[in-house]
Amino acid sequence: MPYAPFDWIDAEARGRAAAGLVRTLRPRGAEPEPLDLASNDYLGLTRHPEVTAAAAGAARRWGAGATGSRLVTGTTALHAELERELAAFCGFEAALVLSSGYAANLAALTALSGRGSLIVSDAGNHASIVDGCRLSRAETAVVSHADAEAVAKALGAHEGRALAVTDSVFSVDGDAAPLPALAEVCRAANAALLVDDAHGLGVLGDGGRGALAAAGLAGGDGVVATLTLSKSLGSQGGAVLGPARVIDHLVNTARTFIFDTGLAPASAGGALGALGVLRREPERAARAREVAAALYTRLTAAGLTAVRPDAAVVSVRAPSADAAVNWAADCRAAGMAVGCFRPPSVPDGVSRLRLTARADLTEEQITAAVDTIVATAPRQAGAPVN
Repeated sequence: MPYAPFDWIDAEARGRAAAGLVRTLRPRGAEPEPLDLASNDYLGLTRHPEVTAAAAGAARRWGAGATGSRLVTGTTALHAELERELAAFCGFEAALVLSSGYAANLAALTALSGRGSLIVSDAGNHASIVDGCRLSRAETAVVSHADAEAVAKALGAHEGRALAVTDSVFSVDGDAAPLPALAEVCRAANAALLVDDAHGLGVLGDGGRGALAAAGLAGGDGVVATLTLSKSLGSQGGAVLGPARVIDHLVNTARTFIFDTGLAPASAGGALGALGVLRREPERAARAREVAAALYTRLTAAGLTAVRPDAAVVSVRAPSADAAVNWAADCRAAGMAVGCFRPPSVPDGVSRLRLTARADLTEEQITAAVDTIVATAPRQAGAPVN
């Protein structure tokens, strides 16, 4: 027989094409999109002159890369400064910076669980949480979305070490987790609460300090947060925040920290620059929420089906995967970038456009965005979707 170990890939590719689920890389140019509602640049900081100058200055001073893992040569004074600033800004005792938010979730979940322990995970959690649960070797109970009672039931059926994990703001529909109720459930069960605040940092809480700060939970003994530097802070990287003993434990046990090259100095410098802007201009957080509310109100008034946003993500339902792809393409042809989420990226199997509200959008741009989305909408987009 001929040697063809990858022929199975062709069959899978045909299946994706038949289901309308082919994904394609589209390299963009250096110039910004005319109207960008696809990126996660919630505060409009990724091109802010202070942020880019801080990133460039860090690269010139510290070099293009960290040169090694954080425990060898990859920790600079810049990394330590960023960790102090993140912890202070978000209200936690300590922080640990990693190369991505994905790596931060893997680090926290694998280091804080293990064989014999239990992880209770929301059904709507991000893929990085799902993968962290799989790698943890812990028993994992996936419970219904945003259901504190289901979390309590799962924790109550387990004896021993346990933690509950949730996104603070879910990346698909933009709805928020019931953090106070989850914290109470975890306290009652003597379990830890791990919250991925990727979409809360910079948008929720006083001056954008995040969802845990908004809920009065930041700095709690049983609370750990993960976050990304690539959204509101306009840079790249991730972090884990929590009690100092938790962070020390991760330094010694988290494989995605120990064996990964440290965050590039430019990314650390850019994130520090963005934190400086946010401290000086805390109104950016409220403005991002205002833009999201305006998009939702105007799109639903035009007859489209959307989910009321709790932060800066606005989800607009599409009747099918193909319709969502074509809708996004039509928006792009009209000069506007939007996100397009289809299975398997969406846990409910419903395709949609995913819009990200940005604090730097003008009223004219909001109007143009709504007009474009409505004008290009598939005929059935306003119908309720199961």
